[in-house]
Amino acid sequence: MLPVVDKPIVQYVIEELAGAGIERVLFVTGRRKRAIEDHFDADPELDRASGTSAPGGGLRILYTRQRNPRGLGDALRCADGFSAGGPVVAALGDAIIEPSPAGGPGIVARLVDAYVKHGASAALAVTAVPETAVSKYGIVVARAGGDQILEVSDVIEKPDPQQLASRTAIAARYVLGPEVFAALAHAEPGESGEIGLTEALRDVIAGGGRVIAVPLAAGERRHDIGTVEGYCQAFLEHALRHPQLGGPLRAQAARLIDGG
Repeated sequence: MLPVVDKPIVQYVIEELAGAGIERVLFVTGRRKRAIEDHFDADPELDRASGTSAPGGGLRILYTRQRNPRGLGDALRCADGFSAGGPVVAALGDAIIEPSPAGGPGIVARLVDAYVKHGASAALAVTAVPETAVSKYGIVVARAGGDQILEVSDVIEKPDPQQLASRTAIAARYVLGPEVFAALAHAEPGESGEIGLTEALRDVIAGGGRVIAVPLAAGERRHDIGTVEGYCQAFLEHALRHPQLGGPLRAQAARLIDGG
């Protein structure tokens, strides 16, 4: 619910999903997250973004609780019934995906298309990261598969960059099929006590399932709001591009940089 200029982070995510044609959204929340439900009770901005007049942008918005914070895999298990035996889009609420200036379908729409077209068990959004960031993300080992996708042979959670050549990180958007939920159902907690999605994806690959990755397009990038630095960067960039606030803020920033 932290704001980025004039709306909370989670609304950017919901507007992205609505723009990709998603019609139902399930929030997996925890304790003290009631503000999310209150926000989407009635939201004129989201209504306009999705071209409807119903609260929540015409989306059917549902909620469930993760009773204990036991990792992403456990949060997804809370949503197993929502999938109804089919694929679902999973979007992490602490990441804004900046659309490409060139336009065209966004990453969620491209993930859905690739998942269906290639008969995949899962499709992952990915982006290149510097070596210094490798240990912060799930990293995929992949090769070019044609048709602008990557064939994933392994997924490693927060690896040591000295022990892995790949710099391709998962970028907070997924399409997950029933094979992934079946693997999650039997997943055991790791050393941290959490149930990870990474191990479930590895189990799917080991069982012969096809996991593919779709890179973010040129100009399309992830803002990771999970760190103070990432939050400040996202706020700054959105503020400087804001149609009303951007001009004065850029002038003020120039004065500050010049020491004025």
